[in-house]
Amino acid sequence: MENGFSNAERAEVLTQALPYIKRYSGKTVVIKYGGNAMVNAQLKEQVMEDIALLWLIGVKVVLVHGGGPEISEMMQKLGKQAVFVDGLRVTDRETVDIVQMVLAGKVNKTLVNLLQMQGAQAIGLSGMDGRLIRAKVKDEKLGYVGEITRIHIRPVTDLLERGYVPVISTLGCDREGNTYNINGDTAAAWIAGALGAERLIMMTDIAGILQDKDDPATLIPHLTLSEAATLYEDGVISGGMIPKVDCCIDAINRGVDSVVIMDGRVPHAILMELLTDEGAGTLVTGG
Repeated sequence: MENGFSNAERAEVLTQALPYIKRYSGKTVVIKYGGNAMVNAQLKEQVMEDIALLWLIGVKVVLVHGGGPEISEMMQKLGKQAVFVDGLRVTDRETVDIVQMVLAGKVNKTLVNLLQMQGAQAIGLSGMDGRLIRAKVKDEKLGYVGEITRIHIRPVTDLLERGYVPVISTLGCDREGNTYNINGDTAAAWIAGALGAERLIMMTDIAGILQDKDDPATLIPHLTLSEAATLYEDGVISGGMIPKVDCCIDAINRGVDSVVIMDGRVPHAILMELLTDEGAGTLVTGG
């Protein structure tokens, strides 16, 4: 007996996971990854273990990542002050160069390397590669913060068909060659929609959508779009949760089967969501 589990108990766990393995094998799952789960080294390794396991059982996983804390850290090292307006980073030309360096460079390649160490085959892309994410200026006062105009999904589908995990940093570009910083949740929703993904998993810093934002015990396990509209009206969905739920609704309207908002700080939350009865976080569906 190792780690408190007998071989029989391990076999039972695997047997219980079988229906879920059948359901998701061959299907596309997009995972949006960022925040505190990305900063903590042990959690990061567990997330990569989850993704590698899904890849090994035949799930077509696409990892879309941010890197806000790493960008802020690099800006501080370079003596540049981070400025935010309505939760969005003001991005001048110097800042967008830093964003590109950190996201498409350090963060992206670190995740690719970690996945490969866990046994998955991964290739890193930015939204600029193959013009995957086409964008335009979102608001002049924000500088090079981009609003997505189009997703050219072919680079991602090519990698999936060849058996790789695409690891995508959320940068965009326009016809003139300008680089844009793209909101990671928005990019994940558009990419998942373009792929017709079975599920989009959004890893956040809270348990999911809460009836009472100060009480994790009030987690809403399942939500339809019509129920979400009521929660907006009642003020239950408010503050920083509004853009998250907006992205869920956008993804479903773009063709994603279902979206989960979950706490990325919980070890192996991805496997709990996809391969167990209970799941994790709040599941948002069309109806």
